[in-house]
Amino acid sequence: MEEQRLPVKVYYEDTDCLGVVYHANYLKFFERGRSEFISARGKDISVWNDEGVLFAVFKMEVTFHLAARLGDRCEVLTRLVPGSPYRMKMDQKLMRGDELLTEAMVDVVCLDGDFELREFPEELLDD
Repeated sequence: MEEQRLPVKVYYEDTDCLGVVYHANYLKFFERGRSEFISARGKDISVWNDEGVLFAVFKMEVTFHLAARLGDRCEVLTRLVPGSPYRMKMDQKLMRGDELLTEAMVDVVCLDGDFELREFPEELLDD
């Protein structure tokens, strides 16, 4: 599967007192990337939710390489890594041009309307 790309601009609200992106805000950038990735598979994430297909982060491993700074124009790259029907594994990177700033390996699980574990719909996992 190809990477899903999402442009991100760093705003003042994203930064800390040092003028760099506050560490927790990288998770927001990655969340946006995952939401756009799922929406690009044919349905907006809100439609999936209305149909009783819910998504939750189960595990996330984040590595911070370089800081993003106020005004930077970056890109979130999201790629599906083959896994099980019960866990969607996503490789995500925040890039500033050719520079790798932050990367995350994220395991997402699928829940039904009662918040019980269920398989992912096939169209989300198919290449």
